[in-house]
Amino acid sequence: MNEKDIFEDQDKSLLEDREENPSNPDGSNRSTNEENISGEKEEDVFEIRAKDSFQEEDEEDEDEKEDEDEDEKEGEDKEDYGDVEVKKEENKEEEEKQVRSYSEFRREKEGEEDLLESIGLKKEIEKAEKRIRKYIRETPLVYSPFLSQQSGCEVYLKFESAQITGSFKLRGALNKILSLSKKERKTILVTASSGNHGAAFAYTIKKFGLKGMIYLPGYTTKAKIDALKYYDVVLKFFGTDCVKTEEHARSEAEKNDLLYIPPYNDLKIIAGHGTIGIELMKQIDKIDTVFIPVGGGGLISGIIGYLKPMDEKIKIIGCQPLNSPVMYKSVRVGKIIEMVSKPTLSDGSAGGIEKGSITFDICKKYVDDFVLVSEQEIKEAMRLIIEKHFSLVEGAGALSVAAFLQQKEIYKRKTVVLVLSGSKIALDQLKEVIS
Repeated sequence: MNEKDIFEDQDKSLLEDREENPSNPDGSNRSTNEENISGEKEEDVFEIRAKDSFQEEDEEDEDEKEDEDEDEKEGEDKEDYGDVEVKKEENKEEEEKQVRSYSEFRREKEGEEDLLESIGLKKEIEKAEKRIRKYIRETPLVYSPFLSQQSGCEVYLKFESAQITGSFKLRGALNKILSLSKKERKTILVTASSGNHGAAFAYTIKKFGLKGMIYLPGYTTKAKIDALKYYDVVLKFFGTDCVKTEEHARSEAEKNDLLYIPPYNDLKIIAGHGTIGIELMKQIDKIDTVFIPVGGGGLISGIIGYLKPMDEKIKIIGCQPLNSPVMYKSVRVGKIIEMVSKPTLSDGSAGGIEKGSITFDICKKYVDDFVLVSEQEIKEAMRLIIEKHFSLVEGAGALSVAAFLQQKEIYKRKTVVLVLSGSKIALDQLKEVIS
């Protein structure tokens, strides 16, 4: 059975569950606690991997136990309470093992070096902070009384939707372009985007008097296209999936000796997004969990790159639409897959992932869980932000709110940050949401 058949079977199963349980039309739990592709439950896999991680340790303990038994026999008549302290330490270590996340167990089992350290991401983020700070806004972190009361958590909203150009994407585009040499800035810069990266790219091009060209997929919303028309950039359309558009844009740039600026698969782009992590650590004393929208993975990779080295206990939750869960399913099978995405309000996160993208490896190793949300849940989250916080967010920007509401019982008494990634919503979409 190929990967496509597997995912079609999963989708059919989900539809059957909805029919059997109409009170919960989107499934009782679409986080990674669902059954995985091999048929095992994630919690079972978690236990197996945890067991494997410490199996060698247990075997060594058995060899040492014989020597310890001999020592104990020699000192039977002596009062010695040292073993009590040893047992306490062992119990403490065992408790720590139990609270570790699935991703931590996986990294430990695989015995891999720390990827974030090996690529120097935190240092790159700190450089990005100095490079772009005077050109961006420190976006507000707003306490949500309504969501806090509804969930029994302390919930904060990180309004990246209030960033210049309307999304977090400005951070990455600025950092990448300002990192170029004088010679590189003189050539025509080319990028691919479903809208928000394009707007950030166009803004930066105009601000620094450069020349640029943007390739857009066919599904780009009118609101995002209109926003680009105010900048002096060439717009071209290609393909119906962002990955195909990216591949075409990169190919055209190489053929014509132009310089390609990736939308997410680039260390400088990711580092720019990581400056959100710096802001969060300044704005709030304690963070337990952060919910982050995921498309190509640039945003979540950047935030991981700063927060995890600062406090490895912070849980990172990736949020995707049920109609386009490419990163989630790729992580599940351990490689980047190709799949057809269905139409979604979360057009900013829809589509595939570029082959070999560094964001995939970061997500695979450091995202603690994924949550998939339905179109109805996205609508309700968008409406909630309008009604309770008097702010507009696009579909992708509302993924974190929708995912949190679906999983809120798990996070009681925790301090939770929900990243609202962007604000560009077409008028027809807005009518659909509020009707």
